[in-house]
Amino acid sequence: MNTVHDMGGLQNFGAVLPEPNEPVFHHEWEARVLAMNLALGATKQWNIDQSRAALESLPPAQYLASTYYEKWFARLQKLLLERGLVQADELRDGRARGAGRKIGLLAAERVAAALANRRASRREPTAPARFAIGDRVRTRKLHPRTHTRLPLYCRDKPGTVAMLHGVHVYPDTNALGAGESPQWLYSVRFEAPDLWGADTTAGAIYVDCFEPYLEPR
Repeated sequence: MNTVHDMGGLQNFGAVLPEPNEPVFHHEWEARVLAMNLALGATKQWNIDQSRAALESLPPAQYLASTYYEKWFARLQKLLLERGLVQADELRDGRARGAGRKIGLLAAERVAAALANRRASRREPTAPARFAIGDRVRTRKLHPRTHTRLPLYCRDKPGTVAMLHGVHVYPDTNALGAGESPQWLYSVRFEAPDLWGADTTAGAIYVDCFEPYLEPR
């Protein structure tokens, strides 16, 4: 979807100011939000792409005004409400009503393994790759109203295949609950002037693009 989370190439959002010796968490509640996201993600009530789509669907004003973990907390509330795991009045006053649904739990002894699990998205290919290293391609001009991993700034742009990453879960269908639909994934090199125009000082950028995003040129 096209909204404010896709900031590549946009200007006037201010400088990026790294914080020296930045702590892992600035506040205790941030750690609790991370823990809740991990614990509820382990229940498999949603997948990672549905989680990303929920984050992207936050109202633009809320998204831009929120800190990193404030966005995570808002995303978590949205997913819980959509799946009927919590009611709006329970979120308002912090009091549970009724027994609720039974879902899987992430036991304490499984936390370390859950954190170490990269949840690999690679799948076995069922068809040969359409493109090879060195092939000249163009990204499709897509403006889906749902989740996609093709950034707005590199749509309908010429590029060159630089690497094949194998076959992976396709986020565009997985986010809809429509199945994994595994697709070939490529690293595509884009010349910076093709993306940003003549004023850029960059040389090139590499973007991971799924096969349905690409056309030959």
